[in-house]
Amino acid sequence: MVAKRIEIVSQSNVEAVTFLGENQIAGGYVNGDIRRWMIEDGQQLGRIMHAGYYLHSIVVSQDRRWIVSGAKGGKVIIWDAVTHEQLVESTEQRGEVWTVDISSDCTRIVAGGIGTAQIFTITPGMRLLPQLAHSGVHGVKFSPDGRRFATAAYNGPMKGPINITGSVTPLAWSSDGQQLFVANRGKITCLNLSNLSSSEWAVHENQSRIGSIITFTGYINCVALSPSGGYLACGFNDGKIIIQSLRDVLPPEYFYPRLPLIVVSANTLKLWTQDGPTNNEMLLSEEMTSASGPNHHLLANRALIRARWKHFAHAIEDVKGSLQVQPSPIGYIAMAIALLGQGDREGALRTFDLAFHDCELHDIRLLLLLKSILVFESGKQQEAITRVEELATRTNSDKADNTTYLYTQVLGVMYMKKGDYGRAVQLIECAKNLAPEDEQCPSLTTISLEISGWNFNGLNIFAQQRLCETLYAEERTAEAVQILLKIVRTSDKEINGCKAAVNWIADFTNKCAATLEHVGDEAFRSANHDDAITQYSTALSLCRLFIMQSRARAEKGLWEDALQDANEAVKADPSYPWGYEAKHIALHGAKRYDEAIDAVKSMLYVIEQSPVSAIRQLRENYISPSETITAIDQVVRGTLESCPLVVIDVTTGYLCDGPERMRVFKDDPSFKDLVSSMTTELDYERIRQVVARFFGYVMFSHAWQGNEPLFQDVNLVKSVWNLAGTALNKKLRNFCKEAHRLGHNWAWSDTCCIDKTTSSILNQSLTSMYRWYADSAATLVYLADVAHPSKTRDLTRSRWMTRAWTLQELLAPRVVLFYDSEWNPYLGNTSPNHKESPEIMQELADAIKTSHETIGRFFPDGLGVREKLRLASTRNATVMEDVAYSLIGIFKSDIRPQYGEKADALGHLLEEIVSHSGEVTVLAWSGKSSSYNSCLPALVSVYNQIPYNPPSLEGEEMETCITELRGKLAQQDALSIYNRISFLPAARFATRRLHLPCIVFSVRRLVMYDLRRGNEKLFRAKVSGLGKVEFTTADDLPLDKPQKLVFVHPWIRYIRGPSDGVAWGDDLGSDTDSDSDSDLDSSGEARWDEVALPPPLRAASTLQIDDYTRALQTIARLRQPFNALLLIQLPNGEYKRVAAENEIVVSGLGTDITFKSIRTKVLEIL
Repeated sequence: MVAKRIEIVSQSNVEAVTFLGENQIAGGYVNGDIRRWMIEDGQQLGRIMHAGYYLHSIVVSQDRRWIVSGAKGGKVIIWDAVTHEQLVESTEQRGEVWTVDISSDCTRIVAGGIGTAQIFTITPGMRLLPQLAHSGVHGVKFSPDGRRFATAAYNGPMKGPINITGSVTPLAWSSDGQQLFVANRGKITCLNLSNLSSSEWAVHENQSRIGSIITFTGYINCVALSPSGGYLACGFNDGKIIIQSLRDVLPPEYFYPRLPLIVVSANTLKLWTQDGPTNNEMLLSEEMTSASGPNHHLLANRALIRARWKHFAHAIEDVKGSLQVQPSPIGYIAMAIALLGQGDREGALRTFDLAFHDCELHDIRLLLLLKSILVFESGKQQEAITRVEELATRTNSDKADNTTYLYTQVLGVMYMKKGDYGRAVQLIECAKNLAPEDEQCPSLTTISLEISGWNFNGLNIFAQQRLCETLYAEERTAEAVQILLKIVRTSDKEINGCKAAVNWIADFTNKCAATLEHVGDEAFRSANHDDAITQYSTALSLCRLFIMQSRARAEKGLWEDALQDANEAVKADPSYPWGYEAKHIALHGAKRYDEAIDAVKSMLYVIEQSPVSAIRQLRENYISPSETITAIDQVVRGTLESCPLVVIDVTTGYLCDGPERMRVFKDDPSFKDLVSSMTTELDYERIRQVVARFFGYVMFSHAWQGNEPLFQDVNLVKSVWNLAGTALNKKLRNFCKEAHRLGHNWAWSDTCCIDKTTSSILNQSLTSMYRWYADSAATLVYLADVAHPSKTRDLTRSRWMTRAWTLQELLAPRVVLFYDSEWNPYLGNTSPNHKESPEIMQELADAIKTSHETIGRFFPDGLGVREKLRLASTRNATVMEDVAYSLIGIFKSDIRPQYGEKADALGHLLEEIVSHSGEVTVLAWSGKSSSYNSCLPALVSVYNQIPYNPPSLEGEEMETCITELRGKLAQQDALSIYNRISFLPAARFATRRLHLPCIVFSVRRLVMYDLRRGNEKLFRAKVSGLGKVEFTTADDLPLDKPQKLVFVHPWIRYIRGPSDGVAWGDDLGSDTDSDSDSDLDSSGEARWDEVALPPPLRAASTLQIDDYTRALQTIARLRQPFNALLLIQLPNGEYKRVAAENEIVVSGLGTDITFKSIRTKVLEIL
């Protein structure tokens, strides 16, 4: 069908049209007739089918075996599409049958009418499901896989989970069956069935169109598209069916070409067109997997591919499956090719003849040509040539230029395969003259021939070489070059497998280049400029030949051969940039990175200097080596910022700072590989990976043993490998050797990688050390006191477990490896990370009494303050300050190390912990006070004590307390107490003074009850609100002035409970902002009546009962026992903590709690 518009005329209104392939169309008429027409000549095929009065719809099955009609009176009729015999008639549908459709597997029908939609089997026409009630169904459509169907109604909603109102008629599914498109009045609605969503596209005259408007005269009743989408059929009231070609209306990209005989998806066709069919087996297999059922086209196509690979048994298996689903010409062709491959020539020819039975008329010529090729391949070469010559003669008389061109091509290949190169050259020349301007159709036919096993480029290398020599001898060098280019484009495996072929290509290329240059020069001197241009252009194609061959060899890893070809290309045309590009590829593959980078620079220079503007514009597609280096430098600088200041180069033993490491990196092949490999875009992810791998470092963890090698010692001898042979120097060298063995470039040791004579460097190192360990590639732990072979528990008994600095060296790294005194892995465990060893982790967890998770995946914010102090409490340091400085990273502290502050360093750290977090659990200790602040301990070891924790007060016990308190404490008093506690600020330090929010209990009477060992004394005190309290301290207390003493409850967060938050109302009148004890009179007795009370809560009547309950929960916690701090007031009103030998645990406030008995204060403690 080639005409732009074809008309088919009958006497009755056309109500429905549908295509039967590309060459036939069926029309349904208002008088109930169904007629089938041949499109090209408008001739009616077969007898008329009578479907009853007023036919509304017809549809043809995909296998073209059935026609189904729907008409007035509820009639659904199934017809034989070939004989026009009526097979089944159903009248179950009520009223009119407006629409019908057939499933993709050609086994089921769905029909829709006035009130229902029904689904039937084609044979014997049995209804499968109950009728689906849906008023006025005017559209039904099966999904592509046939598993569901959609119905749409006129002037009513579409059935399903999404309703579309308005006049709904046509329906269309997406190819994956996940979207349904509904044409509505003035819009198209797209329904996404995967998430039951919808979107709308407005349709109006001003909207942009993809093609021109098709104009008809008359009223259009129905439309249909051909299977290829290339033709539109319209049925009119006057009995006309007009078929319009859409290829002149829509842009070319809306059509993908059709292969003769072969049905393929657009993706497969695109891949075959670009790369040839041999790479398509996997794609076809994937399409078969995703298909809803067996597909005879896919099976036949895969059989052809497998036959090309000489996998004949698998090919025959596919063909049998294809023919079982549906006989087809391509199925029989594939079977014939596979049988011929197995040596069954007669069987192949007999099977091929069956392909003629079901083929389209326009495919006959290609089938005859394929039959001739099959005869040729079966050994009857002359008979085949005679067949093709006769076919060419016939098509020549028919003036079918495209077919004549194709037959002539095939004849040329046949003569070449036969060895008659002279005749082959003549035919190739003739084919060139016959080649049509639009080669789309011949090229597609060529693809069909290649898929069927006949490849125009598939001649053996020797035959093509003979053809080149023949053309060259006839002084047709330009044509010889074209064949030569085809040789280079063929499988490089075949060429490189034969050294003679490689040598011939090189020699023949040089010979052709010299000839073309000579002929071109003569033509130029003779002023025959057109001929000169032709010769020079062909010589330039040889430059491209070298480039193509270079790339092909590079793909095979033949770098030196590829480089030789690239150099030849550059030599042939130094102004052609892609020769330098090919040179870069070869040099990069050969790991000659410096030269590869120079090749890139040369290519960019040639592009920039090109006289051709189109080539100059290509410069924007490339990045220069300098741009790549800038990007790499940026990533390296960011990486070095988180690395140690100085590390050991484990190869040279030199100490290297950041700039030196950058210099070493730029001399390393990995850097040059990065620069050379990025010519078109920057791959930052790869840059980061390479930089991280190169600059990854290993940290050393050990217990110092005396005169370790220092920074100055290594600098003096230049390298750790030059240090004297002492045991401690050997320890450092063994560490470097192990880091090198593990594949790392850099190592860090606290002995020699810190210049401790420079305070700024020392301080920066101490504050950054935790992060360095955390970011390290690995930390190697040397256990000098663990003999070889090591045994379980040796690690926990090692001195390394007692040192302050080694706590962060255990917790921070993600990868840790332990070694015994002879540098053998601890317990013989050779795994890459001992933090993943259950045995070693269990030993560590038992030793420091924590979980595997804490050791394996520690991070500073993941553990509470008190637990971190407990972990540090069992460790010690030679230098007193290091007890605190070793915890800087674990607590994310900002303190600046200052050696010489002695024990104050710990106070400095604890002060910052309280100031940053408001956490006062650091105050829960007993023992000796620090000189830094009396509320802080002198030694970190006190945190090994388990502080008192009151019993849990939850559930029924809490409910009991609340019930009891409701009967004793009014709501207003309870809320006032709660507000007083809630408005207490967080604890803070200022100039070593602790401002501690707390509840204060005054001492009314104090008696020394007993004198214990040493100077410890047992005291008993009578305390307001707490009753009798007993405690032991070595301090001398003023028995005659007990009012100077107070007990305080500082655990405000606990009292507030898990829902610690803001109080109700604006109770800002409490005295919690006072730093003095002004509510005590001169005698020390509390003036409870003068304590400032909070104002009444506003709108108290609107408070929810939950607020009252929350207040009572807080008061219930006040009744629990707690660990009290004993303070003594100093002359200026400040306080000092009285250090007790043991915790002072008091019984709580009891049951008689009143608003006046709760004194909240912020006390200033020295």
